[in-house]
Amino acid sequence: MVRTTLDFAAIKRAIGCPKSDDILTFIHNLACDERKAEANQVVLEHELQDAQTSVWLPGAEAFVALAKQHALPLAIVTRNCRQATEIKLNNNSIAIEHVITREDAPAKPDPTALLSIANSWQIEPSDIAYLGDYIYDIQAAHNAEMQAWLYKHQAGVDDYKACLSYIAKT
Repeated sequence: MVRTTLDFAAIKRAIGCPKSDDILTFIHNLACDERKAEANQVVLEHELQDAQTSVWLPGAEAFVALAKQHALPLAIVTRNCRQATEIKLNNNSIAIEHVITREDAPAKPDPTALLSIANSWQIEPSDIAYLGDYIYDIQAAHNAEMQAWLYKHQAGVDDYKACLSYIAKT
């Protein structure tokens, strides 16, 4: 929905997360509660900073307007925290009420959030298209047995290649 300026490499360096590891999984697996709290605080600070500068992705606002015009149900599933998500929604006037953050359900690629949406809408997961811009979105959709739609907008070639590679393997 919105452009992110999160510097994941900087976040990983700040919390001691290996380059190849997922940040949220790394933090979850930390044994020391104090270190876990410190790492979560670093992520929160980065997310809140990012939220202040977020803007709609090209085409996303028009897509949402068209979906609403056709009375299609919409939801947002994000790995962001609720506080940053609320800022992004408010600053960009995003009128989607059904929002699931990492505080509400396990983070993508876990399918729990997507399956809860399908359940609340009373729609078979296979009849839902999940649109995302990162490999975790594609993996979550596949894990929920939903259609996976990849949105790319002048993003890093490596992200795009990772998504295509994953799709080709499944």
